[in-house]
Amino acid sequence: MLQSRRATGCRHNSQKDESVLSLSLPSRPRVLFLISLTFFLAGCWADKPAAPRAIADPPLPSVKIENPPTLPPELPVPAAVVVPPAPTSPVAPGVGPEAAAVPSAVPAAAVKPVAAKSGRLAGEDPEFARKCGWPVACSEPLPGAILPAKRIVAYYGNPMSRRMGALGQYPKEEMLKRLKEEVNEWEKADPKLPVQPALHLVAVVAQDIPGKSGKYRKIMDDDMVNMVYAWAKEEKALLFLDIQTGHEDIRTLLPRFEWILKNPDVHLGIDPEFNLVTSLVVPGTKIGTYDAAEINFVTEFLQGLVQKYKLPPKVLTVHRFTQNGVTNARKIVLRPEVQVVMHMDGWGGSWLKRTSYRDYVVAEPVQYTGFKIFYHNDTKKGDPLMAPADLLRLNPQPLYIQYQ
Repeated sequence: MLQSRRATGCRHNSQKDESVLSLSLPSRPRVLFLISLTFFLAGCWADKPAAPRAIADPPLPSVKIENPPTLPPELPVPAAVVVPPAPTSPVAPGVGPEAAAVPSAVPAAAVKPVAAKSGRLAGEDPEFARKCGWPVACSEPLPGAILPAKRIVAYYGNPMSRRMGALGQYPKEEMLKRLKEEVNEWEKADPKLPVQPALHLVAVVAQDIPGKSGKYRKIMDDDMVNMVYAWAKEEKALLFLDIQTGHEDIRTLLPRFEWILKNPDVHLGIDPEFNLVTSLVVPGTKIGTYDAAEINFVTEFLQGLVQKYKLPPKVLTVHRFTQNGVTNARKIVLRPEVQVVMHMDGWGGSWLKRTSYRDYVVAEPVQYTGFKIFYHNDTKKGDPLMAPADLLRLNPQPLYIQYQ
């Protein structure tokens, strides 16, 4: 009985094996068919065009900013305002006789720092601006001039450094998108004045080491400049080249950029903070300065380019946030071919920025005014970022707005 069970069990296993085998034999053609079908489908799929891929921007040129100096210290607290003498800025030939019509000086006691009764804050008082000499008398703008027909809104920085400003803090597409948003905000805040976008590239970066030149500055490669210029053209924006001279004289450095400044949509900015030719201290350890004589060289050079290449007027921005940042400002020569913007670029709370604008820009009229907003540094102590509506209350209203 036991043997029979074993035999039965053995026979059952044998039948099971045969059954499995019999089922496997007919399935071979199906397997071969499935394999063939798989290769066929794979071949069909390979014949289909690949889905389009996003093309990344070309890599940035291999330029290294060795040691860019840190941001300047917070704006110094200005002393009580003093009304300066009436403007006596010399005027280059061709500006016109109306430039001589300059308001007379008024005693310092006649003007208060803040017009408390009117509720105006520092930098907003039209009477103070008028007594200082605003608006500045000068000739009618030449054809093609940007100011005062438009307001320029610019992103400042260098694509090789995230900490130098908005231009390099974000990838190209995001940066341009953010700039458009700022332009839109200004168009809403002041619909009567068209807004001209711009990219303000630091093309010569001050360094805290002498470098190969021994001049404590690094000149960006031409490829880098052309790349940012192409970005600007995509958005119908202007390009500004900003020069931080370090220990090199602006008279020898500026002519190097004629190749790009000869274009009608390329303009210039100079930064007294990093012009240390006289003191020869390391950039970032002391604030530098420009004298009117140096600025006059720059405007004469730009005037020559406008005449040589038949260009519309150039815009020159001069950074300023201290009294000594620009010396002899009233000796700056105005030329029809160059529009000079004195640009308040210190950081700090809004009250401090307004006061500095009043004391260093409004109190010493040149031609036009500008104002810089620092996205991070202006708010690092909890102060709100100044909005377009805040800047439009300034008098005179700035026509060049820069975001860093």
